[in-house]
Amino acid sequence: MASPPPPKPCAVCGRAITWRRKWARDWEQVRYCSDACRGKRAGARDSPWEARILELLSQRAGGATVCPSEVARASGGEDWRACMEPVREAARRLVARGALDIVQGGRVVDPSTARGPIRLRLRT
Repeated sequence: MASPPPPKPCAVCGRAITWRRKWARDWEQVRYCSDACRGKRAGARDSPWEARILELLSQRAGGATVCPSEVARASGGEDWRACMEPVREAARRLVARGALDIVQGGRVVDPSTARGPIRLRLRT
C-alpha cells in the first residue's frame, strides 16, 4: 500500500490538512480544513494582515520577532483582541508560503499545533 500524501495547509487558516481515505479521489481539490473555513474563504480582507506582519518584521533587526498582539494593536485599534485570530491565521498562511517561522521559546514550532504565546520571525 502506498503511503498517504503529505499534509497541506488550509487556504484560510493555514492549519495542516491531513489526508483521509474518503478524499482519495479528490485530494488535489481539498483546500479547507473545515466547514467554517470553507465558509470564510480567504480573500482580500486577509492580505492586509499578512502585509502588516511583514511590514513590522522588516522594521526590526535581522532575526528579531514580533508578537501577534503587536500586529493586532498596530492595526486593530481599540478592539485589538478581536483581531488576534485573523492575525494568527495570516501568520500560518505566511508559514505555509515559506515567508516566516512561528517560534516559542526560541524554537520553531508547528503552527497547526502551537498553543499559548507565540512569536513571529522572518524565515532565514
